[in-house]
Amino acid sequence: MQISKRERNILILAAIVALIFITTSGWPALRSVYAQRQANIESVEIDIAREQRLIENTASWRERRVEVESMIAELNNQIFSGETIPIVEANIQRSLSLLARESGITVSSTRLADRLVTDSWLLISQEMSFRTNDQANTVRFLERLETSAPRLRVTGFNVNRSRNQYSGSITVVGFARSEGLVTEVTSNR
Repeated sequence: MQISKRERNILILAAIVALIFITTSGWPALRSVYAQRQANIESVEIDIAREQRLIENTASWRERRVEVESMIAELNNQIFSGETIPIVEANIQRSLSLLARESGITVSSTRLADRLVTDSWLLISQEMSFRTNDQANTVRFLERLETSAPRLRVTGFNVNRSRNQYSGSITVVGFARSEGLVTEVTSNR
């Protein structure tokens, strides 16, 4: 079967039109597909790098979590607890009196505790008058306060000597969380 010259020219013209069509619409489509593929590859590479960083940082985040949990436990060991503010005050007074007795100090008197409620914390200040025959008892008492748990912090201290007896007063503060405590309307007495 022979193709005529006219048919051959029509086929060449159709091939040229097809080539122009492929060049004008097909090539940009191919470039778009290629660009999209490159963008997807870059996105996956970024995701892989992020995941690798997260995997590498997992150990440090676990260590940080253990540190924070340890700090929380230490903080909880340093604060007083109770269902009401008067119970917390009584716990602080009892702890102070017990530490004094264990140190060989006689408690002369205690004042009513002062309190300050701010945000989610309760600060209770307790003053106590004392006497002892041995100055080493006072030092022992202060050392016990330094290592007490829950923690009592000394905010005021004075001691006087009269003959063979030492007398003085000490003011300590203790902390508690005020959340969940049954409180009164006033924040200070």
